[in-house]
Amino acid sequence: MDANGIDAAPGYRAALAVADAVLYEGYLLYPYRRSSPKNQVRWQFGVLLPEPWARAHGLEGGSVAGSAESWWQQTECLLVAPADAVVQGRLRFLQLRRRTPEERLPDGGHREADRVGEALSFDEAVPRELDVRASVAELRSGEKRLDLGVPGGETVIPLPGSAGRTRWREWQLSARVTLSLKPCEAPAAPLPKGETLYRLRVRTENAGREPSSPETPREEALQHALIACHTLLTAPGGRFVSLLEPPDWARDAAGACVNAHTYPVLSGDQVVLSSPILLYDNPRIAPESPGDLHDAAEIDEILSLRTLTLTDAEKREARATDPRAAAILDRVEAMTPEDLARLHGTTRDPGPAGPVPWWHPEADAGVSPETDAVEVAGTLVRKGSRVRLRPRLRGSDPQDMFLDGRTALVEAVLLDVDGARHLAVTLEDDPAAELNQWYGRYRYFAPEETEPLDGEPA
Repeated sequence: MDANGIDAAPGYRAALAVADAVLYEGYLLYPYRRSSPKNQVRWQFGVLLPEPWARAHGLEGGSVAGSAESWWQQTECLLVAPADAVVQGRLRFLQLRRRTPEERLPDGGHREADRVGEALSFDEAVPRELDVRASVAELRSGEKRLDLGVPGGETVIPLPGSAGRTRWREWQLSARVTLSLKPCEAPAAPLPKGETLYRLRVRTENAGREPSSPETPREEALQHALIACHTLLTAPGGRFVSLLEPPDWARDAAGACVNAHTYPVLSGDQVVLSSPILLYDNPRIAPESPGDLHDAAEIDEILSLRTLTLTDAEKREARATDPRAAAILDRVEAMTPEDLARLHGTTRDPGPAGPVPWWHPEADAGVSPETDAVEVAGTLVRKGSRVRLRPRLRGSDPQDMFLDGRTALVEAVLLDVDGARHLAVTLEDDPAAELNQWYGRYRYFAPEETEPLDGEPA
């Protein structure tokens, strides 16, 4: 580890833990078997395909969402730094590695097979890291372009019992990273002498030329892709400014930043993680989580319990599918009741006063789901009101459509960050309504998706 390198930056370890979760998000989903339908279409985030193939398929858009495939991504963030600071970046991604069993023939030759004994064909992945750096002074005089690469290769290992062998193959990858720096207009609040506010841009491209044919299927094009591509940045001697919650003096500069297929968030003020999955500033891995399950949208407790229900045959297939799946099974099977209890839930203590719910008067005196009311068709609806559900025909969760006409009890009137009201309800004829009330598990509808059945005039 370089004492002056990116690894030494305060906040880097916390950012790296989240970056690792991003790297393998969706890599292999429960039930972790190759035969599972959800594992038939993989690699969903931060996929940078070769430019010729991507252009032929119209993948040139610049949306922030990293689930939209392209051949390039762009990060723009705000950096306050002196002239002698150095920008350090680490490009991280997965390189596809194809595993193919080969059965041994009577004449001593070998033939590719989908399966030989417990060995299955499968697309694994190898994590790759490429470092870039440039001084602020260097970037002020012009952009810096770096051409980077990862070699391909093959590895062959015999299978036990002379049944055959397994071949692993990776394909060569080419990447181009362009760094540029532009001073922002003087902020309203003065900066320390010698420091300047810059807009730092990092553009990453898949510079590979194969495959060039648009008829090549995606499965083969992925052999030449940078998968789950993201960037970590630091600038010793400088500091980054949040784009999500910029100070007033940097608000205009933050609004001018353009990010495509990735978005930068802070880890402290010394490190930026630009991720294809949208995050908040200072993201953290919950300390209760015993390890990655490759599905951050799922609840660790539920996913661990489901994994324990797999049959022995399903577990054998999962173990044969991928070493990371085998590691998940080993970890889950070794969990104690105390380990599972820690996953059931926790409350973070923000300070000496203890946890304060966001709707509590100490947090926001203007919000109270227990007593707030909202007007619906001339009637004030609040907690305890009865309503009939009328979901929108378009834009609703498909499951909500089955609730059209059902009656429900309002449990709370909620306000979201955009100022919109929502009704949390339980179904009156739901046999689990009391249990849902106890857990606080509700269904949510906009006021206009309900018809008041009782209440007081507005």
